[in-house]
Amino acid sequence: MDDQEALDAYSSTVMRVAQIVLPSVAAVSVRTRQGAGAGSASVITSEGHLLTSAHVVEGAIGLEVAFPDGTVAAASVIGADPLSDLAVLRADVGTPPPLTMGDASKLGVGQLVVALGNPRGFSGSVTAGIVSALGRSLPTRSGRVIDEVIQTDAALNPGNSGGVLADSAGRMVGVNTAVAGVGLGLAVPINATTREIIDTLRASGRVRRAWLGIAGSTVPLGPDVAAKAGSRVGMQVVSVVPESPAAVAGARVGDIVLSLDGVTIADPTALQRHMVEGAIGRRMEMTLWRNGALVDVVVLPQELRVR
Repeated sequence: MDDQEALDAYSSTVMRVAQIVLPSVAAVSVRTRQGAGAGSASVITSEGHLLTSAHVVEGAIGLEVAFPDGTVAAASVIGADPLSDLAVLRADVGTPPPLTMGDASKLGVGQLVVALGNPRGFSGSVTAGIVSALGRSLPTRSGRVIDEVIQTDAALNPGNSGGVLADSAGRMVGVNTAVAGVGLGLAVPINATTREIIDTLRASGRVRRAWLGIAGSTVPLGPDVAAKAGSRVGMQVVSVVPESPAAVAGARVGDIVLSLDGVTIADPTALQRHMVEGAIGRRMEMTLWRNGALVDVVVLPQELRVR
């Protein structure tokens, strides 16, 4: 294949993705008490639900979505989850067909991806690039992090947030959420976890999570401890919120968390993954390494309150 054929194949792929995806990507106009804002959203159901970034619609008192076919409609926020930076909207009138959801867990570094949205007010914009890295973490305003974030070099600008990151088959594999620097864009992945969040937002308008009140960092374990823990690393506690579930259970700064509810804890992200709705109010055994000995404590996670 010569250079011209390769270029034509690349162009054909991007054009095909644009034809599939763009009709279902809306420009979002947002009114807040502080002023106006803009972003992007995509149709995800035949009932008029759209997916966008939570920060795009934060504080919204009025929303309008506009599609490439000229359809303009008022919309409302059905639910928003700042901890995943995802929000579900619903348009007041009929929308174009929903997009097909892909699976970001199947992406590979170097794979072609296409970003579609409405940067700086330019509706229906398309940029293409590759997956630069996978498994990034993105801090949110709440202090929590979004796991498994996709890094891409597809150009993103203000207004792209909430837009679609699509694979070469035109399936939505991510929601563009941030511009981290020149040539560096990030997207919240579409995977089993985020699909569950989206379904929960559609059904109940919010996502409930559990909270222990400890923060930690990953540390290597000595050979003896590693053999008992079944892992070479653990999570060392660096802070404990007073009167939190962890504090009440007796966790201390300097403890190393080895397991929770019988599952190995290798890092703070592993602990965070256990803080789901089903953990709220449920007694869980947490195994710690403290001063050369194993210590078991019982924690009772509370519901996390997001301010």
